[in-house]
Amino acid sequence: MTRFLIVVPPLVGHINPMIAVAAELSRHGHSVAWAGMPEIVGRLVGPTATVFDCDAPRGPTGDLIQRPAGMRGIAAFRFLWEDFLIPLGEMMTPGVAAAVEQFRPDVLIVDQQAVAGALVGDRLGMPWVTSATTSVEFTGPLDSVPLVDEWVNGLFDDLRNRTGGTTGGADPRFSPHLIVAFTTPELAGSPTVNSGPIRFVGPAIAARPTVGHFPWGWRDRGRKLVLVSLGTANPGSGSRFLAAAHAALADRSERLQGVIVDPGHVLGRPAATADVLVLPFVPQLELMPWCSAVVCHAGHNTVCEALRYGVPLVVAPICDDQPVIARQVVATGAGVQVPFGRITAERLGEAVDLVLDDPIHRKCAQRVGESFEAAGGAVAAARYIEAVA
Repeated sequence: MTRFLIVVPPLVGHINPMIAVAAELSRHGHSVAWAGMPEIVGRLVGPTATVFDCDAPRGPTGDLIQRPAGMRGIAAFRFLWEDFLIPLGEMMTPGVAAAVEQFRPDVLIVDQQAVAGALVGDRLGMPWVTSATTSVEFTGPLDSVPLVDEWVNGLFDDLRNRTGGTTGGADPRFSPHLIVAFTTPELAGSPTVNSGPIRFVGPAIAARPTVGHFPWGWRDRGRKLVLVSLGTANPGSGSRFLAAAHAALADRSERLQGVIVDPGHVLGRPAATADVLVLPFVPQLELMPWCSAVVCHAGHNTVCEALRYGVPLVVAPICDDQPVIARQVVATGAGVQVPFGRITAERLGEAVDLVLDDPIHRKCAQRVGESFEAAGGAVAAARYIEAVA
């Protein structure tokens, strides 16, 4: 039996893929534990899982720090690194070190945005595997801006010094032992970075706890279904976009139904209709096989879940890795891109019509989905990780 410690940030989209991998490793007889923020990790992985406490940057109310609504571009990039990822790495390091001391893992499995796991692994001479839940780092996003790349590396060196490491270690985003990428080259393209071995496994999807109630009897199978979601990290920033989506879908009620996910209640509490349903949470995985199109922020998990079922996309990237993922979707032919900040109901409706009516988008989405199926998902990921052990 091998012992694996999974180190994750307090981000739902980064935890979900590893839940499926953890289940597969457990089925093989291995012992698995988690290091992360208990109130988020524990809720997702279930009450029977072992979760070692790691702190995270918090706002004035004690909740996880949130990027200010409307922040984009360079300001959003600086916030991501200076106010979240680097402080997260520093705050998680003591918890990860304590987890290693108590659990005695043979291998660390480290999310790319939970760099504390990589730093602790390097310091202790332990093998660690990178869990890459998005492909953006493989595209060399900072190659054209070397001063920014140098700035990020400087942040890593400063973090190493503050957490007891030494400068010049391995890039904590790329394990020299193994990088498990939850995508395929058919979507992400060929990697351009010089890193350790990369194994593309496609999305790793496991059953998730049911949140709230979905009125399945509402579904009219004589009309196509369109899902609109801006993910779990943008609850308060999408009022204009969701309002445009509501209007666009309502205008097409003769041919389709719409489900809009609004966790921040930015649309207020509109009454449910036979045409457009607005809910704070939905069973997204269960809905995907019924969807004819998905409108989203180009979050990696939502994109991959849609493409796994051959569902074409309308993508409206907001920040972080989303513009890169959106370009990947468009390049495959599996969807079209619209502007998030300047959207209108008319423009969004035209984009929805395009992916619904032009069969090439569904064919391209199905092709990417087939590559996901062939890549092996959680089963393949567990096999690669076991090889490192």
